[in-house]
Amino acid sequence: MKKYATAAVLITFFVTPALALTSGTYYVGLDTTTHKCSVVTEMKAGMKMMGKYDSKEAAEKAMSSMKECKA
Repeated sequence: MKKYATAAVLITFFVTPALALTSGTYYVGLDTTTHKCSVVTEMKAGMKMMGKYDSKEAAEKAMSSMKECKA
């Protein structure tokens, strides 16, 4: 029984960080006061959402092609 508990703890220890790296939502947000775009993980007051993406790389690629973000 002790072997199974140790195995479960070790599996959880190694799997949790891997799941954290693959999950998450990224937004391209336009700050309405400065008129600058940025990739964020949560939208704050005063920001306009320009898009929602599954990875930071996808959000950065999309942001580079948005005309509102080129200023």
